[in-house]
Amino acid sequence: MNIGDVASQSGLPAKTIRYYEDIGLIRPKRDGNGYRAFDTTELHKLTFLARSRSLGFTIEDCKALLALYEDRERASADVKLLAEEHLSRISRKIAELEAMHVTLSRLVNKCHGDDRPDCPILDDLGQPEAVPL
Repeated sequence: MNIGDVASQSGLPAKTIRYYEDIGLIRPKRDGNGYRAFDTTELHKLTFLARSRSLGFTIEDCKALLALYEDRERASADVKLLAEEHLSRISRKIAELEAMHVTLSRLVNKCHGDDRPDCPILDDLGQPEAVPL
């Protein structure tokens, strides 16, 4: 298969596939003309990477997951630990987003949104952020 075929089947842009090759996540063979030639193993890896990235795993996480996937002697505990660490990062990010939502909602509700020049949103943004104790 050529890069267009695997791009279509994996759902990844050709540019991303070339990047994954550059950083060593995949290693397609080259045909006589120097074009990339992908087999089903490389297509499967690309699909695996696309799914991993869609779940928010970093490139480094993907490298580790791919190594674990290819290691038939792996312990599932190693995979679970990596996934739990990622889940913890997601939970922290959700908490941060919820805090931003609360603050911004409070500011929006305080603003009259009329012709007056005073604006609690701008006033608040001009203040240093409160440092939690």
